[in-house]
Amino acid sequence: MIKIGDYNRLKIARELDFGLFLEDQSGEEVLLPNKYCPNDSEIGNEINVFVYLDKSDRKVATTQIPKITLGKFGYLQVETVTDAGAFLYWGMDKHLYVPGVQQQKPMVEGQWYFVFLLQDETTGKLFGTSKVERYFEHDELTIKVKDKVDLLVYEDAGLGYSVIINDIHKGLVYKNELFKNINIGDRVEGYIKNIREDNKIDVSLQPIGYRESTDPNAKIIIAKLEEYDGFLPMSDKSSPEEIKRIFGISKKAFKKALGALYKEHKIEIKDSSIKLLS
Repeated sequence: MIKIGDYNRLKIARELDFGLFLEDQSGEEVLLPNKYCPNDSEIGNEINVFVYLDKSDRKVATTQIPKITLGKFGYLQVETVTDAGAFLYWGMDKHLYVPGVQQQKPMVEGQWYFVFLLQDETTGKLFGTSKVERYFEHDELTIKVKDKVDLLVYEDAGLGYSVIINDIHKGLVYKNELFKNINIGDRVEGYIKNIREDNKIDVSLQPIGYRESTDPNAKIIIAKLEEYDGFLPMSDKSSPEEIKRIFGISKKAFKKALGALYKEHKIEIKDSSIKLLS
C-alpha cells in the first residue's frame, strides 16, 4: 500500500503527457506530475517519492523534500493565517495546514513553531499540530546509554537546551557541556549520557567517554574548529594579533591549549594549520 505522508520506493509503470504513473508491489498507482519527473526517468526504473493528497484529495507523488514526515516533529514558519487556521511552509508547493484547534497558541504570520505531523483517520489528509508535548514518549524508552541519536533542539530550558530525541523522546543537553553553539530548530547528532529513574534523559553532543579538556581555552579552539569543518589555517606560529582576532585569547594561552589538545590526540598540528581529529 502506498503510504501517505512518507517516502515510498515505487516503480515507473507508464508515461502519459501529464506525468508518470508509479506503482508499488501490489499494483497500486500514483501520479508523479511532469514538473517533478527526473530527466533520466525510464519505464521499469524505481524512484523514491513523497506522497500526499492534492487539492482534490487524490494521492499524488513528488520529488520535493518535505521538512517533516508523518509522525515526526519539525520547526516550520507560518506563511499565512486565516479564520480556518494557519498554513506553514514545509518544503512543498502545497502549504501544511494547522487548524485553529491544533494550535497551542494562536499562530502569527512569519513566526516559527514546532509542529508534529498527523493524518486524519477518515480523510487521509495531512495536518499539523503545535500541541507537540503530548506526542513525546516518556514511558517506553527506545534508547539506551551511549546510543548515538538524532536531535532537534527544542527550547532553552535554563540550565540547558531541551532536545527532541529521534523524533520520539525529550531530553536535555546541559549548557556547561556544550562545545559549540546550537540554536532552536537545529538538527544535530548526540549521544545518550544518562537515563534517570524517572526516565528523564541527559544528552551529550560528544561521544560518551570522550575526554574533555579542563582548559577553557581548549574548548574555544575546539568550538572554532567545529565551526570551520575541523580545519583552520593557523598554528602556534601565527601572530598574536591573528590569534586574538580569531579566538579572543592571548598567544600564550593559545599555545598552552594547543599543547593540551595535542597530548589528548584531539588535534593534529602542522606548520601552518590545525586539524580536528575524529
